Amino acid sequence: MFWSRFYPRLFAIAVIMSLTASGIRIHPVQAETGDECRLSTQDRGQKQALLQAALAGDATAQQAYQTLIAQHAERLSLCRRYSWLQTQATWLRLYPCDSKPGMLDALFDEIVNRGYNQVNIDVFSNGQVLLPSANNPTVWASLLQEPGTEHIDLLAQAIQKGHERGIKVYAWLFSLNFGHAYAHHPERQQVLARNGEGETTASAALKASFTTGKDLSSVNEIFVDPYNPEAIADYQQLVQAVLQRRPDGVLFDYIRYPKGIGAASVVSRTKDLWIYGDASLQALYNRAQNQRGRELIRRYVAQGYLTSADLVAVERQFPHEQEPQWQGRSPSIAWTAPPAQRLPALNKELWNLAVTHAMLGPVEFLSAATALVQQQGIPAGAVFFPEANQPVGKGFDSRLQSWERFPGSIEWHPMAYGVCGDTSCIVAQVKKVLDLSSPGTRVEPVLTGAWGQATPERPSLEEQMAALRSLSSSIQSISHFSFGWQEPQWERDRKFCRLQASH
Repeated sequence: MFWSRFYPRLFAIAVIMSLTASGIRIHPVQAETGDECRLSTQDRGQKQALLQAALAGDATAQQAYQTLIAQHAERLSLCRRYSWLQTQATWLRLYPCDSKPGMLDALFDEIVNRGYNQVNIDVFSNGQVLLPSANNPTVWASLLQEPGTEHIDLLAQAIQKGHERGIKVYAWLFSLNFGHAYAHHPERQQVLARNGEGETTASAALKASFTTGKDLSSVNEIFVDPYNPEAIADYQQLVQAVLQRRPDGVLFDYIRYPKGIGAASVVSRTKDLWIYGDASLQALYNRAQNQRGRELIRRYVAQGYLTSADLVAVERQFPHEQEPQWQGRSPSIAWTAPPAQRLPALNKELWNLAVTHAMLGPVEFLSAATALVQQQGIPAGAVFFPEANQPVGKGFDSRLQSWERFPGSIEWHPMAYGVCGDTSCIVAQVKKVLDLSSPGTRVEPVLTGAWGQATPERPSLEEQMAALRSLSSSIQSISHFSFGWQEPQWERDRKFCRLQASH
């Protein structure tokens, strides 16, 4: 367990013995060399021992511990100020046992030890929220549900612990992925995204879970229709509850559609698109600017294509209109041409309209959420995959994550997880984002890997960061996904420990 690994008893006794009645003697704070701003082994051990003694009820140790974490906060701030990397962040998921006395202190101490001055806390994922059950106005269940924990506000506590140590604490929220429980809410069935085959993302995820080798966690990835007003209202209620805790920033993830497997990883037909929910269809129809345009859109999405008979029928239905119109349309052929000649061009135009409509849904959903955050004077950001917006053959990546349309006023956090054995693909992913971002956009890459250790898939974190430093001087913030992956045993201990009803 963590305590036995990090708090040697003998060292704790030695530190306490160094505290004299005339004053508290603490070793000068030392830093290891390099831009990582890590603390020395001596500083780490002293802080761990003081925390253990303070938890045991030693008031003198408690005072010394508070003094030391304040010193470490000051040192971290100074180190980052003079480093090329002004923000080094990590991603952290909390568990019920983190509500035990001292657990958050230990977590945030280790985050400081590693030179991180920002932590992105998982606040909403897998259909659970990091809000106390006694003060949870959302439709989702609270992470802490054990008796006696109703009033424990882990998010507020994490923000406080971070600030005591000079760490910015961002709230990290899933967005269109509302979780498995939401899909079974009796009043939310019409909120789920649907395709043209009559599937919801819930039924599609269940079917995909039976695929050999498929990660069963996909069953929890239930996406909603981004145009649905009920989905928007539910999510905005969540965002507002999070903002009441005054995090230093809010990051939005899963601003996209599901990633299919096999052939489903590419959308190449209209019916593959998740635009068949009632709200999404209505919004698509409303993009028409006259009756002929609306009827052609309706027929196209219903069938997945138009026929010459459809063109003739629409002309007869609305004889007083001429050219069909919809948002963004630039006719590629004259309406006076014979129906058979017009057909290929109109099918292509409507395919482009349907794909654009699908892409804009998540972007508009994000814009509504980030507006709430920015109105409070708090930074907002978006997390995305650089490759999730690309055309594939005659279709597109099924995620349809049109991140190049994200507002330039928010932070962009591209997950540069390229796998090629060196830094070239990682650099290429980040360069793509830099090239497509507007001037002034804060691009803050997300990396994964291990400190000081390369794997067959990718180099060490140090090597990846050095490559991005050479790529652009505009990159001054990088995050590492995730803290739990760097400490897998501790992560497992925290995740599977049993929380006693002692609160």
